[in-house]
Amino acid sequence: MLSWLLFPLLSSLVLDVRGANVTTIKPRLFIVTMFDLESDAWYNIPDFNILAQNITVPGFSPLYPNASCTSDASVCLLTTGEGEINAASTITSLLFSPSFDLTSTYFMISGTAGINPKMASIGDVTFARYSVSVALQYEFDTREMPSNFNTGYFPIGSTAPGGPVVQTYGTEVFEVNDALRQLAFSYAKTATLNDTAETQLARNMYVNSSMYTAAARQGPSVVLCDTATSDVWWSGQRLGEAFENITRVWTNGTGEYCTSQQEDNATLNALMRGALFRLVDFSRIIVMRSGSDFDRQYEGQAAVANLLGPTPGFSPSVLNLRLAGVKIIEAILDQWDSTFAKGIEPTNYVGDILGSLGGEPDFGPGSVFKGKGAVMGPASKRVPGKY
Repeated sequence: MLSWLLFPLLSSLVLDVRGANVTTIKPRLFIVTMFDLESDAWYNIPDFNILAQNITVPGFSPLYPNASCTSDASVCLLTTGEGEINAASTITSLLFSPSFDLTSTYFMISGTAGINPKMASIGDVTFARYSVSVALQYEFDTREMPSNFNTGYFPIGSTAPGGPVVQTYGTEVFEVNDALRQLAFSYAKTATLNDTAETQLARNMYVNSSMYTAAARQGPSVVLCDTATSDVWWSGQRLGEAFENITRVWTNGTGEYCTSQQEDNATLNALMRGALFRLVDFSRIIVMRSGSDFDRQYEGQAAVANLLGPTPGFSPSVLNLRLAGVKIIEAILDQWDSTFAKGIEPTNYVGDILGSLGGEPDFGPGSVFKGKGAVMGPASKRVPGKY
């Protein structure tokens, strides 16, 4: 029996939007999944019953209307639904639910992803510092793009691929707490990850490719690298390289794209807006993604075959999220009083490309708020760089 399952329930009574009494719980960690197979991985774990409580939250997806929690409410889980709109809507609904006090909650995104074979492999578990909205650009169909373009994507406001950052919407890049990321990485590395014969066979198709690194051919491991968000589920070497490049542009050369997914910038933006009103602490976010399939073809394979073919890496990637994630959860809850209750002090900039939470972004054009952060209600009392 894990000791942290004995923690008492932290609760109080408040009024919900209909005036009825509801119990407000204060989770120590919230697992964020995107669809049912990702959430299923967290069920039926010995000594860890995430289904002990089910809480219906108005505004959640009709496919996934409930948050679920352990009996002591120390750990909860939700499923956003796939894609940016679902993610933003669900997380926003969570922020304003009277059922939860999230002011000291850690959030752990736990999802599968495409994987860049230059950086990592299927079955790997990755932890991101940057999440980049790579499709938030101008786009030409490649059949109609100018002959001197090497991709149909280029930054909004510029005139060609590789052009300068001219215009920002505010959601292009999010940077999370690297000190927390490094801690999560260290705990995850103690897990024994799963692999299968089918995954090994798929991985070996990249053995003779001069385009990819040895990382693509190694067994499951834990990797530090960054993630790319787009509602478009892309495949192919050219798009992969285009999105590698825009990741570097948006992060001033610091970010290294290795996972592709459809939700993280939306989830992070909703949490950041909640942080502006101190509903959450943005420095308590872990972005964990596992490689279920390669984002581009091996040498001699067609891109369409890579996209539409089997995904033998999916099953081990889902299981590895759980295997690595449980180590992180155990550490957070076992060391709550000594380490995590007070928060992990960031050693890097934390926030969005605008500098909304205060401090100076180390990517993009710099803070539009002169380092002071946006002034919105309780945020007017914020100390720059503190969350």
